[in-house]
Amino acid sequence: MKSAHASATLGELEIPLERDVFLRSLLRHLAGAIEDVVGTDEASGFISIVGMRMGEELGNSYRDALGVARLDRETLAAVLVDLKRRIQGDFFVVEERPDRIVFGNHRCPFGDKVIGRPSLCMMTSNVFGAIAADTVGYAKVAIESAIARGDAGCRVVVHLEPTAESGAVEGREYVRR
Repeated sequence: MKSAHASATLGELEIPLERDVFLRSLLRHLAGAIEDVVGTDEASGFISIVGMRMGEELGNSYRDALGVARLDRETLAAVLVDLKRRIQGDFFVVEERPDRIVFGNHRCPFGDKVIGRPSLCMMTSNVFGAIAADTVGYAKVAIESAIARGDAGCRVVVHLEPTAESGAVEGREYVRR
């Protein structure tokens, strides 16, 4: 039998549960289940499909809000930093050159739920790659360090041209659709 006193105080209990924590935990467990079943590389592939769709959707949102058919190269880095800020990441530009943009990050949007789930980094790779490729025609994203892998922060390099340098690094390539 249900106690009226217990149900009256349930809402006052200090349980770390609200929608954001719930959804981040859900994604962590989903990524973990996929990693356990098919391995990290294959899980990254599945998550990259979602990331591509998110990248296209977010790119469309920014283009619509800015009233442009295509982002210009000068706006690209600012858009990528802004979208991560909006989802509580702490991304910033470390270096910007005509052929690449290097981003740093101190706080993952997935919070501590990303630790041990490197497949979730495919969200960053694909969102950045999709938007960058739509902007300049080509992108290769290399995640050099990641909070998910136990690093203190993230370092993400978005190559904007197929060069000898970009060809020598491990990463995912994207082209305008």
